[in-house]
Amino acid sequence: MQQVGKKSKGVWRWVPSLYFAQGLPYVAVMTMSVVFYKNMGISNIDIALYTSWLYLPFVIKPLWSPFVDIFKTKRGWIVAMELLVGALFAMVALAIPMSAYFQLTLVTFWLLAFGAATHDVASDGFYMLSLNQHEQAAYVGVRSMFFRMSMLTGQGALVFLAGRLTEFTGNTGFAWSIVFLVMAALFLLLMVYHRFVLPVPAADRGFVGTGNAGMAFLLVFKEFLAKKDIRLLIAFLLLYRFGESQLVKLAPPFLLDSNAKGGLGLSTADVGIVYGSIGMVALTAGGLLGGYLIARDGLKRWLWPMALAINLPHLVYVYLALALPTNLYLIGTAVAFEQLGYGFGFTAYVLFMIMSADGQHKTAHYAICAGFMAMGMMLPGMLSGWIQASIGYASFFIWVCAAAIPCFVVTAMIQVDPGFGKE
Repeated sequence: MQQVGKKSKGVWRWVPSLYFAQGLPYVAVMTMSVVFYKNMGISNIDIALYTSWLYLPFVIKPLWSPFVDIFKTKRGWIVAMELLVGALFAMVALAIPMSAYFQLTLVTFWLLAFGAATHDVASDGFYMLSLNQHEQAAYVGVRSMFFRMSMLTGQGALVFLAGRLTEFTGNTGFAWSIVFLVMAALFLLLMVYHRFVLPVPAADRGFVGTGNAGMAFLLVFKEFLAKKDIRLLIAFLLLYRFGESQLVKLAPPFLLDSNAKGGLGLSTADVGIVYGSIGMVALTAGGLLGGYLIARDGLKRWLWPMALAINLPHLVYVYLALALPTNLYLIGTAVAFEQLGYGFGFTAYVLFMIMSADGQHKTAHYAICAGFMAMGMMLPGMLSGWIQASIGYASFFIWVCAAAIPCFVVTAMIQVDPGFGKE
């Protein structure tokens, strides 16, 4: 274990791998599960409804985030949750060949989401404890990049692997079992790495003192609800990604569905390349650019451009649904453009949560913010499959574009310190 010292060198040893580890289970339960169930013949309505429920642990994680904040160390929580998540990936693989695979994998994904949500609380708290405010802003692009790298690995390389294994073996279930076993092995390796490489910040300690821990738990929520303009803060967290929350659930099914169903008819391997690889590279580039510009000019300067960037590129899906192009390069360019805007726009959201969480209990307060973020993804996502099935893909994507209006309203109302995030 290393002590905090030569920070610039040490940060690169753990921030990339920590946020890669944070993203891998998230992409598994939120995106890879969508492709997996689509491959297994589950309907769009059921996919959108049941996989949206997987957001629930991320929504309610503020209920136990104070315990992560006041008991044990964030470092210890990180290592323990990585061991648990690795074991759960293996359980998903073992459940796939069973006759009740749908129910069993859903339950395991749900448990995996609980482990991932707890890991999120610990890793975000560890990040804020280990770095000062400017360093947090400066490295937000790095953490976003490696979070996206995990998405690139998950919905890109591993979805591509699932597609190729299915073509080779003719057995979709077996192909996905192999993929989840690979993820289990990868996550256990990350756990071992972090056990020895994560620094030991002096501020990373559990509850200290003779006071009542239960009162400390309640105090965390009381302090959060006492924040200035709390209703507007919550509205921003819920509505900033209102359109994206619906698009993300139906984009992979749209790419996979046949032209007769209004989709583009791509293979699973093609989706791994277009959406999971090209798209994720663009998304990562957008996140890095956003982090750089906020570190240079502050969050206030770039808030509106980022709000526009996360919403206006949804128009490319309207074009794809109306034109139904077959050129993979054209499809890849359109998806990349939308993902570039998403990565750029999401940077403002991350910094807004960091700004809102500032204070004595920043770990728990950030988790509360992230819980509202997850609720803003879960509730619209649950209905998105029903909306798409009712009106078709083209009209659905037009609706997604209209869903930018609530985002613009709350963006116009919030107040941001002009100097926040700026060097």
